[in-house]
Amino acid sequence: MIRKNLLQLLFSGAYLWRWNDKLRPTELSEIEKQAHKMLVACALWNEASAEMTPSQRTDLGIKIIEGGLFDYFYRLIITDIKPPVFYKIKENRAHYEQLTRYVLSRLEPMLSPLGDFWERMRGWHLREGAERDLDRRILTAAHLFASRWEFQLIRPHNFFDDEMDFIHNSFERELEAFADLPGMSALMDKNEALGRFANLCGQLRFQIRWTQAPRIPATSVLGHMFIVASCAFFYTREITDSKTRILNNFFSGLFHDFPELLTRDIISPVKQSISGLAGIIKKYEDDELNRRVLGPLKRAGFASLSDRIAYYLGLKLGSEFQACYIKDGEIVAVDDRADCSILDKYGSPECEPKDGFLLKICDWLAAFLEAHNSIRNGVSSSHLQEARSRLKGQLEGAPEIFKMEGLLADFE
Repeated sequence: MIRKNLLQLLFSGAYLWRWNDKLRPTELSEIEKQAHKMLVACALWNEASAEMTPSQRTDLGIKIIEGGLFDYFYRLIITDIKPPVFYKIKENRAHYEQLTRYVLSRLEPMLSPLGDFWERMRGWHLREGAERDLDRRILTAAHLFASRWEFQLIRPHNFFDDEMDFIHNSFERELEAFADLPGMSALMDKNEALGRFANLCGQLRFQIRWTQAPRIPATSVLGHMFIVASCAFFYTREITDSKTRILNNFFSGLFHDFPELLTRDIISPVKQSISGLAGIIKKYEDDELNRRVLGPLKRAGFASLSDRIAYYLGLKLGSEFQACYIKDGEIVAVDDRADCSILDKYGSPECEPKDGFLLKICDWLAAFLEAHNSIRNGVSSSHLQEARSRLKGQLEGAPEIFKMEGLLADFE
């Protein structure tokens, strides 16, 4: 059962600033870095699994998602350790194991109720000799890419810092080790379609949500996407054993606000205040997505990735929150608002099942966390109070399987 302490742990990355010993043109949070990393990992996974069976592709994808969450939770505890110090600790197996056992002891009260997920996390961090596994290589490459992207942002502002050249050379050297991964060379070229896509993903950290309602922390669209994806992962695990459904729901949550890069974050009351405005915005988003992202990816040989992103965003069905599956090559929509089990019979990798209302609930829940935490931190407004009340009411109307009554009671 999902409880408050897990959700607050997921959200806590919004408070953690990265590169906080350097001059930064904007604050860079851990949760944004993790979102960027997982978007890049999705692209690398798609390319690396091109020749795999649907079942093998799903298994690899689940390992990547879980590994990303395992790393994220770990980094929430060690965030104050500078990377060079952490890597020095990692070189000494005994010291690294001591640190890891300390980290796991801190996380155990919040994560051990998740059962098999917690046991796999322990194994992930304590097992030796797994660095060459494909899932770990993809995650490490994505981690280095997202960190390097941030570094390139701050480097010009730290011309006086004698660490800059060393950090730059370290990134270039370490990324070279992953040149053999499918798609990696195109990812590293900012003039290639895949490189431009990864760059656009990073820019979503500059778009702050709820601009009419100041908050602490002021979460970005990129950070919000990661919270929704993570909530979708844990809730889907609660209601199904379908690995494909878990995988698709995570990545659909991760991509769900990607089009806001092209329109900014327009709050629902504004969209709904003018008849037809939501439709106009949606049409513009779809056109710009095809012009700037999906079309260039297809022309550059990444048609599979382009189609996957379009599926996650529900472009053919008109909404990212439309439940669906694939049958005989066609996307079939289903109504899961009252019953999430409707997709149970389509759980196989070939059907590519994807929930709709579950993702919407996770979107509301992430927004509720944003409003609740700001109010708890002493930064409130009528907008935030109204939003928190509205979102709570919407969540209370979720199907019983989500057990929202007990969860929301924890936030009182």
